[in-house]
Amino acid sequence: MSTSPRSLREAWIALAGLSAVFLFEMLDNSILTVALPTIGRDLDASTTALQWVSNSYAVVFGGLMLVFGAVADRFGRRRVMLVGLALLGVASLATVFVSSVAALIAVRSVMGVAAAMTTPGSIALAFRLFSGDDLRVRAMTLISTVGLVGLAVGPPLGGLVLTVAPWQALLLVNVPIAALAFAGIARGIAPDTEFHHAPADVVGGLLGTVAIVLTLLAPTFFVESGSGSWIPWATAVAAVLAAVLYVVRARTARHPLLDLALVARPLVASGLAYKAATGLAAAGLTYLVTLQLQLDWGWSPALAAAGMLPQVVVLIASGPVVNRFVRWAGLNRAVLLGSIGVVAGLAVYALLGRLGYPPVALALVLVAIGIRVVGAVAGVNVLKGLPENRTSIGAALVDTASQVTSAAGVAVSGTVLAWLFAGSIAQPGWTAAQTAQFERAVTAGSLLLTAMAAALVAWAGVRMRGAASADALVHSP
Repeated sequence: MSTSPRSLREAWIALAGLSAVFLFEMLDNSILTVALPTIGRDLDASTTALQWVSNSYAVVFGGLMLVFGAVADRFGRRRVMLVGLALLGVASLATVFVSSVAALIAVRSVMGVAAAMTTPGSIALAFRLFSGDDLRVRAMTLISTVGLVGLAVGPPLGGLVLTVAPWQALLLVNVPIAALAFAGIARGIAPDTEFHHAPADVVGGLLGTVAIVLTLLAPTFFVESGSGSWIPWATAVAAVLAAVLYVVRARTARHPLLDLALVARPLVASGLAYKAATGLAAAGLTYLVTLQLQLDWGWSPALAAAGMLPQVVVLIASGPVVNRFVRWAGLNRAVLLGSIGVVAGLAVYALLGRLGYPPVALALVLVAIGIRVVGAVAGVNVLKGLPENRTSIGAALVDTASQVTSAAGVAVSGTVLAWLFAGSIAQPGWTAAQTAQFERAVTAGSLLLTAMAAALVAWAGVRMRGAASADALVHSP
């Protein structure tokens, strides 16, 4: 395309391809979750091995996003995405030949590599496709809506497929999705013309990957081994050490993987903080509510899934409202108000969630509204704050912030529960003392999440005011 599209309809081929990428990311894990018991029986997998069927994908995906973001800025976002989609199709087809849980974990890891190559690029290419903020926000909203539909329909679709086909068919669904995405991006998006030409920082890439991987592994080890084990704490300390070494490397290298001065720009820093707050809130709230509905209130899994419907409905159906709200409020005020909604939802749950389902439903709705607004705006602001030849790593930063803080939300909630609840939380027949312990743990965990999210939002608001002040100085007579 020689000129920017003047409407979403003009760019429908490209948007179909980019939406298919996000559909894969959201549908993949949600549709596979339903099949885990079947996979465990078929492959004779242990509980830990079965957990790694999901975790291997998430850890590889999260760990490699920054590296592939830097690669895409140097070699072309469109090119790297097309290679990643081809890899996704091949890895999904390889599922047919899987006969052991180790092989399935290997396939899932390769799919994580493909996701790291493709997902950040969908944001970067959508941003580059349009020149105006309004169309950029509408495009982001459309793409995220398609993904959220995949997240919502994944479990029922997976259950339906398993009644008529083996579990391998669930991963084969990725093949036509990858083909659709490949065709849409190849036809609808022109090759890149802006590249980042600095030499690659291999050491920084390794340190950054290690830091992110260890950060994503620590919550898993807390869940598997408990807070009394040395393994999760050692992993957390190693993650902090790797992050510190990465910062030192970024400050001293001539051509760092990610220039920290770019991250410190007000639009970039505030956008990442807003995304971090929503990632923390969404994962932590979902984790706590799911446990509360089933373990404390005794709801069946099906009824508990129905209890999460207010969040699902808002996430899927609020796209047009979000677009109008952003146009009315403007990008900066919209993202701040959306983030305040997330904090308010957490606070409602922390203070009132033990009183019955209506406050829980209200909390889910408030957080879902905030997620939609922040998801549509924060990424646009981050990419606006970066040079054109660094948008891929900027998009990778947005996804990494969300992935890491989502893991942190589960880790914080799980650690508080493990600390305050005596005995096995999954065993039925709680005593009155255990019920009281659980409710205290849920209150303490959600209050801690509220405080953490509020701190991130407050800091982002201060940084955003810095961006507005700088803009006013630039445009003053």
